[in-house]
Amino acid sequence: MAVQYKKEFFDKTYTVREAYGRVWKYARRYKFRLIVGVVCGMLTAGTLVPFFQIVQPTLQHVESHDAEITKDVDADADKGVNASDAAGNATEKTGRKASNLFEKQIAKNSKLPSWYPKLEKFASKLGIELQNEKGGMGGALLLIVCIVVPLVALLRLLLMYLNHYCLSWAGAHAVADLRQDLLEHVQKQNLQFYGRVDVGQLMTRISNDPQQIQTILSTILSEVAMAPFEIFVAIGFIVWFAFANNMMATLLLILIGFPLFVLPIQMIGKRVKKWARRAMERGSMIGAKIHEILTCIKVVKSYNTEEFENKRYAETNRYLLKSTMRGLRIGLMVGPVVETIGIILICAFLVWCFATDVKISDVVPMLAPLLIIYKPVKQLSKLQVQIETSMAALARIYSVLDLEMELPEKADAASKKTFDDKIVFDNVSFKYDTAESDAVKCANFELPRGKMVAVVGGTGSGKSTLSGLLARFYDPRTGTVTMDGKDLRDIKVADLRVLIGAVTQEALLFNDTIEENIRYGTPNATHEEVVAAAKLANAHDFIMSQPEGYNRIVGEKGFALSGGERQRIAIARAILRNPPILILDEATSALDTVTERLVQDALTNLMKNRTVFAIAHRLSTIRNADLILVMDHGEIVERGTHDELYAKDGVYRKLCDMQHQK
Repeated sequence: MAVQYKKEFFDKTYTVREAYGRVWKYARRYKFRLIVGVVCGMLTAGTLVPFFQIVQPTLQHVESHDAEITKDVDADADKGVNASDAAGNATEKTGRKASNLFEKQIAKNSKLPSWYPKLEKFASKLGIELQNEKGGMGGALLLIVCIVVPLVALLRLLLMYLNHYCLSWAGAHAVADLRQDLLEHVQKQNLQFYGRVDVGQLMTRISNDPQQIQTILSTILSEVAMAPFEIFVAIGFIVWFAFANNMMATLLLILIGFPLFVLPIQMIGKRVKKWARRAMERGSMIGAKIHEILTCIKVVKSYNTEEFENKRYAETNRYLLKSTMRGLRIGLMVGPVVETIGIILICAFLVWCFATDVKISDVVPMLAPLLIIYKPVKQLSKLQVQIETSMAALARIYSVLDLEMELPEKADAASKKTFDDKIVFDNVSFKYDTAESDAVKCANFELPRGKMVAVVGGTGSGKSTLSGLLARFYDPRTGTVTMDGKDLRDIKVADLRVLIGAVTQEALLFNDTIEENIRYGTPNATHEEVVAAAKLANAHDFIMSQPEGYNRIVGEKGFALSGGERQRIAIARAILRNPPILILDEATSALDTVTERLVQDALTNLMKNRTVFAIAHRLSTIRNADLILVMDHGEIVERGTHDELYAKDGVYRKLCDMQHQK
């Protein structure tokens, strides 16, 4: 069986500028740490300069010192001087000349770093001689190795730590903010959205994809703050050195060869982005499949289809693995390709230096920065892979955030705390976005305060849609629904939710205690009020029969409770909330006779002194309704009391006869 990713209807594409520009919205809340992290990354590059500065003077002094020793020893050997005297004279002469040469280098050539004379002067005050009696650089080299290099290295490590820590901190907080915004935004969408979206894939977008924001801030931004400046410092030193030593031909060769590093990055980057997006899409399919299996686990076990689901999951898993490995293979090519090109270019540079008879002291100072450049260039090459992968995740995230299927609320919506008169449906029609025809057509009726209106009809006749319009889960395509003369669209949604409560056929509970499930929606209710609501719902006895009592965990969606127990918990929740208007989607249709009686008694307690809109599946439960609406294909085809409708010998009577009701 072929596995295919189903692209969501709201998915969009974004440019790099659009995607990364919006990342700043979340990052700017933590701009202080971002600035500290970026600045530390930039300063890290500056710690390379002292290392570059000491290379040439060290090599030049070694060359000069060796040359003087060789010259003097050869001269004394030719004159036939006594071996011991010649050695002494050579040593004294060499030391004097080497010392003079070193002093000239400091004073005249200024090849040594500008900070070296200051260190030498400071060391002299402390009684430390940096030059030995022979004029060698042993003392200076020891100073550099044992003091300067460790200090610079420690400073570099500190700056790198601050760079990574500050950016990682900002990234982690930005991810938390983004996840929060995603969940809040998704919850605002109307029920039509949830009827069209794959919840499992939506969960992946909310929980996993935002992690890419942290990758952007902690990894990408860290490298962007550090690597380019290291490259800039190294190239800047090479340019300065070339001008100072009249090596323009060598500089031109480097400037021509360096851009070759970038070519493989650009060539591979596009393919990386393509497969990164596919891997992310297919990864969301994994989450969706797991969610589906675990949600429907009762069906899976009832039909003994564990092996079938395992095979389907294995196919989906292989589908993901294929794209993951393809993207991995392409992404891993970047490093080796850049590394190979770098080695080839460095070898070519060395051959050219050999052919043009360039001295070691001139080659190494330019070669050292090139070797230093290798690491940041390699990091930047991998950065392209991370950027393209992040782009795929950002597009999925922003597609959700840019979704506009919210239930609109007017800026000047009126506050309404009480229900005083009646609810009126005036010529109301409604059509779902994906449907070809109206689910409700020209509905007209009234629901007076304190009365009960019931609606009956076959599957797909529009009963649940009518209740959704009453609760304002949807807005009419045409016509109006009013409460006490006010259009529901002109009333604050929060006030409507307080005035209207619902008990559905499928009682949904949270994986929490029984008490917290009853208290849900009424957070300030006391334990005594919870118990009183449970007693009215005929739930107290079965709750207390459990060792944990009200502290019992009900499991995922109330899995640990029976259907009747879940219904009574849901009814207790509605009793505690105490809404003046109640929507009942027949809560007894799937229960056994004994449990039905308990639940029905609880519903009777719930309906007292309330305005009730009931969706009836068992017609025996609505015999005493003040008005019964009979629906067929979205239209109200009959209306009246039970006796009136039964006497008409129409659709209602046929429904009653099918259930053997008289």
